[in-house]
Amino acid sequence: MNDYAERLLAWFDVHGRHDLPWQHPRTPYRVWLSEIMLQQTQVRVVIPYFERFVAALPDVRALAAAPPDDVLALWSGLGYYARARNLQAAAQRCVAVHGGDLPRDLDALVALPGIGRSTAGAILSQAWGDRAPILDGNVKRVLARRHAVDGWPGLPKVEKTLWSIADALLPHTRMADYTQAQMDFGATLCTRHSPACLLCPVRADCAAFVQGRVEELPTPRPSKVLPEREAVLLLLESRDGRVLLQRRPPTGVWAQLWSLPQLDVGDDPAHWLRGHAAGLIDPVEFDTPARLAPVQHGFSHYRLRLHPLHWPGLAPGRGVRDNDTLRWVARDDLATLGIPAPIRTLLLAPRVALED
Repeated sequence: MNDYAERLLAWFDVHGRHDLPWQHPRTPYRVWLSEIMLQQTQVRVVIPYFERFVAALPDVRALAAAPPDDVLALWSGLGYYARARNLQAAAQRCVAVHGGDLPRDLDALVALPGIGRSTAGAILSQAWGDRAPILDGNVKRVLARRHAVDGWPGLPKVEKTLWSIADALLPHTRMADYTQAQMDFGATLCTRHSPACLLCPVRADCAAFVQGRVEELPTPRPSKVLPEREAVLLLLESRDGRVLLQRRPPTGVWAQLWSLPQLDVGDDPAHWLRGHAAGLIDPVEFDTPARLAPVQHGFSHYRLRLHPLHWPGLAPGRGVRDNDTLRWVARDDLATLGIPAPIRTLLLAPRVALED
C-alpha cells in the first residue's frame, strides 16, 4: 500500500464515517442509490431520503417496476429530478440487459443512464472492492491541492491530470474504505473554505500547504452572472382546500413533476382558465386573484422568480377532471406526488396576499 493511502486509511479508521445506512448492508444497489443521491447533496440531507427510498423500493427490480410518480414522490425535495428519472431508467435497463443486477464492469456501468465514470468507480470499489478510482468534487479539491494542479478542475485537460493522479494513488486492499475515506477527508478536513490543515494526516507532502496556496487551490470556476427569468403561477384552491396541479412536460425543468400551472409573464390567465378550467366556476371570479409573495429558486444556469396568483374558494366542476395532466390534490395527499421543493413550500405555507 502506498504511503498516501496508508495515512488516509489510518485517519479514516479513527475519524471516518462507518455507520452510514448504505454501508450496512453494503450492496451494489444501495451503494448505487446512495451515490446518486449524494451528487450535489449533503450526507445529512440524504440519509432520511435514502432510508425511505430503500424501504419502499428495496432492490433493482422493485425500482424498475415502480410507477414513475412513486419514484418522484420518494425523491421529492432532493432536487435535480433528472437523477430520479435516470435512476429508474437505469434499473429498467439492468432488468432488461443484466438480469436484474448492476453489472460489475466499468464500461457497462457508465453506459447506464445517470452513471458517470466517478459514480461507476464508487460502485465498483465499495460494492465489490474492485480497484477503481473516483473523482467527485471532494477528491478533485484534495488532489488539486496535494499536487498543486492549476486550472479549474472542470476543464478536460485538468480533469485528465487529476484522473491520472487518482488512479496512481489507489491501494491494492481496502478499496471500499479508501473510497469512503477520500469522501470523508474532503468533506470534513480538506474543505473548500478554512480547511483544517493542522489536523491533516497528509499535509507533509501537500504541495499547496508547503507553498502556502491552500486557499487558492483548486482554481475556482470562472464566474458568470446568472440570467434571471420570471413566470406566473396559478394557485387555484377549492372550497375544501384542494389545489389544482398540472403535470410538467416530459422534458425541461421539473420534467414530469406535478406543479402549479405556469404561464409566461404577460400571458392572460383568463385564457388558460377558459381553455383548461372551463366549468370550474363562474369566469367572472377569475378576474380578481390575490397576489402572493414571489417565490425565488436558483438553478445551475439561471434564477427563477415566480409570481403566484391565488383564487380561493373554487368549486371543482366538470371542466376539470383528475387525469394524467390536471389533478385536484388535497393537502394531505401532496406527499404522495413528486412536487418541486419551492412549489411544495408554497402550497404548505399560509396564504398571505400582498397589498396593492
